Parts: sequence; C-alpha cells; structure tokens
Amino acid sequence: MRSIPIGAKGSFEAVVRREDLANTFKDASLPPVLSTPVMIKFMENAALRAIQPYLDGNETAVGTEISVRHLAATPIGRKVRAEAEVTAVDGTRISFSVRATDVEHEIGEGSHERRVVDRARLTRHIAEMTASDSA
Repeated sequence: MRSIPIGAKGSFEAVVRREDLANTFKDASLPPVLSTPVMIKFMENAALRAIQPYLDGNETAVGTEISVRHLAATPIGRKVRAEAEVTAVDGTRISFSVRATDVEHEIGEGSHERRVVDRARLTRHIAEMTASDSA
C-alpha cells in the first residue's frame, strides 16, 4: 500500500432501480424509495474508489464500520451520487466522511472505515472458514 493522503476523494453514481427500493429489497409494506442498505453500498463504493489508486495489486480494502443517517427519500429513476473523503489513516485502517445526494437533496451522511487487506490471504481465510463449516 502506498501512502494514502488525507483528503483523497472518490465518488460513485447510480440510478435507483426497482431492486434498490425498500419495498422490493426489504418489505413490501415500505414505501417505494431507495433503501438504506443500498445507499450504504453506494457510499462504500465511493470510499473504495477514493483509495484504489494507492492499493497494490494484491490488496483490497474491506468495510469494517459504518455510521450513517438517511436524511431524505429517493424514488426510482433518480440519480444518486455518493462521495467519500479520507479523513484519517492509521496503518491499514482508513477513515472516511461519506455523503450521498440526489438531484435535489442531500439524502445521507456519515462516517465509514475500511481496512486494507491482502487479497490472497483473505481468500484463503474464507476457504478455511467454508471448509470448517461443511465439516
């Protein structure tokens, strides 16, 4: 991992689809608006994009913590832009401020943390867990 600068930024854009809606994704009784877990996915994608240029080929970064507020409803068909900015780096632990907007409103804000990991080591660990689960 190369040095990740404080202030490094990333973004992710997506149009809200039917499968992103709370009433499709979670419970049919909910309104047809962007679900919070999908908004979080957009924010995590923005955070990963902020640091990808600094990762070595054998590295990735996994989410370890998220704290967000979902501030406004977003209907199907509306474009959402998530943004992330690096606020702290402590070894392999990277902290971000995150936010999401649609064409009219800020729809979410908060903080997120990712940890840089070796991709092959993580794959081996998952394989070991899967093997022990099926034993």
